[in-house]
Amino acid sequence: MKKSKKSKTTGFFIPDLVYFEPDALQYPKGKKILDWVQKQGIDYQMTTSHNRIMNFPGDTETEKYRLAKRTLVVGIRKTLKFDQSKPSAEYAIPIGTGCIGHCHYCYLQTTLGAKPYIRVYVNVDEVWDHAKQYIEERKPERTRFEASCTSDPLSIEHITGNLSFLIEKMAEEEHGRLRFVTKFHHVEPLLSLHHNKHTEVRFSINADYVIRNFEPATSRFEERIKAAGKIARAGYPLGFLVAPIYRYEGWKEGYEELFARLAKELPEDIRWDLSFELIQHRFTKTAKSVILKRYPNTKLVMNEEERKYKWGRYGQGKYVYPDEQAGELKDYISARIYHYFPTARILYFT
Repeated sequence: MKKSKKSKTTGFFIPDLVYFEPDALQYPKGKKILDWVQKQGIDYQMTTSHNRIMNFPGDTETEKYRLAKRTLVVGIRKTLKFDQSKPSAEYAIPIGTGCIGHCHYCYLQTTLGAKPYIRVYVNVDEVWDHAKQYIEERKPERTRFEASCTSDPLSIEHITGNLSFLIEKMAEEEHGRLRFVTKFHHVEPLLSLHHNKHTEVRFSINADYVIRNFEPATSRFEERIKAAGKIARAGYPLGFLVAPIYRYEGWKEGYEELFARLAKELPEDIRWDLSFELIQHRFTKTAKSVILKRYPNTKLVMNEEERKYKWGRYGQGKYVYPDEQAGELKDYISARIYHYFPTARILYFT
């Protein structure tokens, strides 16, 4: 009798090449990362700026891009004025930039442009001091900080420890809150932290078809579901980002499986207080061009004639599903969520 094959576990990110800004090595965290790099036997070089890593080798756009995504740059965050991050939070807290995942549809494809490499910042104490200033200025209002606007901080937590640092700091702030979203399952460093329920962990989840076909180098469907259960049992506020909601043959069955499996994993006592954010698949002409260069064999369907053009801010628009198809997605996904989680909060569908 044949033994069933076990799915391969998604491992930790190990870069092929690391750059250090010289001043980053004056910080304890910079020295700690250098020690880790040396123990791993990873090649490393010095650079004058984390913003000027250029000329990656390769004959094609795809080859250059893939090497860049395997490159880690360790530097100092010099701009300490935080960007706004509404409506999910008041501010984006900068502890890293870039993501190790290869999600075909991701907005970072165009946002980060020619800098798809992973940047981490070692002056996290200074970043936190500025976060404290924002909290003090807005008292007695609560100030929320988003840690994953331009990165997935959990994917590099084993290298930086920055997320754990922020969680424990925010636990002591009466008027401060932290939130982040992740596609990774490596939650063990967070489970024993003192968080005081001041950090909301959100998992980006999707139908297994979407994860398998469009989210390479991220944790698998089952891994994310189990990680969500661990986070729930550790007492963190828990939310889910269902994005991008994508129409494919069998999409209803795929999303039914998603919510059924999630309901089975989560402890019964926390199911009453879950939040869901729903985002349909969309793309811009610029993003489509970049995606097809970097992932020429993608199965992601981006036929402009089958979509509705939706105008955005600053005269830039995107292609979304036509109203009837979008409405069907919204109604079906919402119904499945309320079926399995009757008291859940659906924050928005867009």
